[in-house]
Amino acid sequence: MNLFNLNKKRAQKYHQEAQHLSDAGKDSEAIELYLKAIELDPEKSESFYNLGLIYKYRNEWLLSFDYNKRANELAPEDEAARWNLAIAATALRQWDIARLAWKQNGIEIEGDDGPINMNFGITPVRLNPDGDGEVVWGTRIDPARVRIDSIPYADSGFKYGDVVLNDGAPVGYRKIGEREYSVFNVLEVFESSEYETSIASVEILQEEDLQELEKIFSATPHNFEDWTTNIRNICRQCSEGRPHDHHDAELKNEWSAQRTLGVAIYKNQHVYQLFEDWQKRTGAKLLSLKSSDVRC
Repeated sequence: MNLFNLNKKRAQKYHQEAQHLSDAGKDSEAIELYLKAIELDPEKSESFYNLGLIYKYRNEWLLSFDYNKRANELAPEDEAARWNLAIAATALRQWDIARLAWKQNGIEIEGDDGPINMNFGITPVRLNPDGDGEVVWGTRIDPARVRIDSIPYADSGFKYGDVVLNDGAPVGYRKIGEREYSVFNVLEVFESSEYETSIASVEILQEEDLQELEKIFSATPHNFEDWTTNIRNICRQCSEGRPHDHHDAELKNEWSAQRTLGVAIYKNQHVYQLFEDWQKRTGAKLLSLKSSDVRC
């Protein structure tokens, strides 16, 4: 066996060992072996790709970009490498490269330069996938970014209106009616919104009371969400797959007069007067409004 073939064989051995280490959560050791594989076989695109993958999940975007770019150059037919290159380019605001990579993956992108701001429809995203994994809904403004339309729990670190960078591989599914949507893990906050989250405890006599509150809020930049009826806790297996029927049944709660509302308040403004007006129009009661940004 000549030296060239011997080096390629040794590189493959290092690559496979690195994969096992990475699967075991030993990414630093895996990186060392991937680099050894590349030293022996500088055209080993899969080692470049796997390095880019590790650095993507570390949010080390310059390194992820460099390794994915090289993987793409060595294997331009590799869709996964192009996708991760586009994610890293998006994180770095390198819009020309991100746009080109999306187009090469067959995605139609409006405009010729600058940030992408389209509407690819709604999608669920998983916040803090390595933690509690709260899933919220948002609008995809490009293949790797979502604007959050739900009101996440305050302790999640995310807010209504945040633009988040999301991964490209579906991890679970959610349904609205008969339509199924893929869930994508959030990698980081791309652009923080100007909203803060408060929690309101209210007592209502009928569903129409909440409809009246919606009318009042619709004339303002603020928003609220009834956490009592639209939030469910599900097992990790279901969260990362397809929720079982018994979880769907949990959404069909019996009538509850006391409700917990998540409230998104724009630019640290006050919403107490909105609730005062609401109480005067209905038989509803505001029991508490808790936020460091709202004094009531």
